[in-house]
This record gives sequence, structure tokens and C-alpha cells, in this order.
Amino acid sequence: MKQKREERLRMKNKQVKNIEHTLLSDNYYILNKVTFDYLMKSGEWVNQMREVYDRGDGAGILLYNKQKRTVILTKQFRMPTYLNDNEDGMLVEVAAGMLDKDNPEDCIIRETEEETGYRLKSVKKVYEGYSSPGVMTEKMHFFIGEYTDDMKVSDGGGLDSEAEDIEVLEIPFYKAVDMLHSGGIMDTRTIVLLQYAIIHKLID
Repeated sequence: MKQKREERLRMKNKQVKNIEHTLLSDNYYILNKVTFDYLMKSGEWVNQMREVYDRGDGAGILLYNKQKRTVILTKQFRMPTYLNDNEDGMLVEVAAGMLDKDNPEDCIIRETEEETGYRLKSVKKVYEGYSSPGVMTEKMHFFIGEYTDDMKVSDGGGLDSEAEDIEVLEIPFYKAVDMLHSGGIMDTRTIVLLQYAIIHKLID
């Protein structure tokens, strides 16, 4: 199995060989030390090491209402940001979640209802990209979706079973843009999707 995996990877990039994984932690997600040989432009093979965190892939969505000129965002405590210069640890974000065994579209529709209480009928995928390619395997799928008041089926707020404590924010689009420019929004997924909304004039 290991040999077949290496052969498959070598077919993709002939500059990489001798890939070795050493498990460092699987307490929540998976952290591996990965060593490999990499062929430099000079023609020299160099042994390199990376710590690689595998938490699966994710999806995020910007909910918007053209008539009301509003967007739905969430606010919750994020410990890693609290440890790195975010005074109260609270972060304003788009609704987002991790893919389980479902596809990105089904995932984001499910996560939207759990977090915001809105049951979407359809979504549109606009981007996909790697969240932090130097250390994480995660690929993020970016969506937009129109919402209306009649799609509200619950208060949202996340799942008690996952100890989620999410505040749902319905705010004017112009205010979200102001927060983006003033530093009130610092989540990369949210920045990407608000910039998409601005560029594509989702809300005039």
C-alpha cells in the first residue's frame, strides 16, 4: 500500500521521492511529520521535512439578500486567534464547516442551517483554494447563496453536541464592507467572499 501511494505521488511530480510519514498526534485531527527528497533546480536532491496537519476539507458561504441589502455573518470565540493578538478571541465569519462524507454543496447547506438557522434551496460555488498550504492539507470550498426571511427555520447558533456558541448577525452589506476595511473582519474566508461580493456587485 505504501509503495503504491509513493508511486502514485511520483507520477504527479517527479521532483519528489522517498516520502515518509511519522504520526505526531491524532488527538483531534492528524498531525504528521513528513520527510521527503526534493529535486532542486540545480539538479541536487535535498532531504526536507514538514509538519503537516490534516483536518479534512471545508466549505464557507456568504449569505446575501439583494432586496434588504444585507448579509448573514456569524460571531464566535476562536482560541487560536485569542492566543495571537485577538484581544477577546471573538471572530466575525461567514458560516462554514468541515466536510464529512458529503460533497461540498451538501455540507455547506447543512452547516448554514446549523449555524444560522436558514435552510437554503441552492448555493453557487465561486472558488476553491488551500487554506494554509505551508502546513495544512485543507482545501476550502467557497460559496455564495441568496437568502430570504421565509428560509429561516430555527435560531441557528450551532450544535450543542459540539459545544458551539455562535451568534448570528444580519447586517447591512455596507457595514460588512466597512468592517472589512477597518479590521473588524479578520477571517480570511470572510475576506475572500466579501471581496467577491464587491467585485461582482452582488448587492448594488
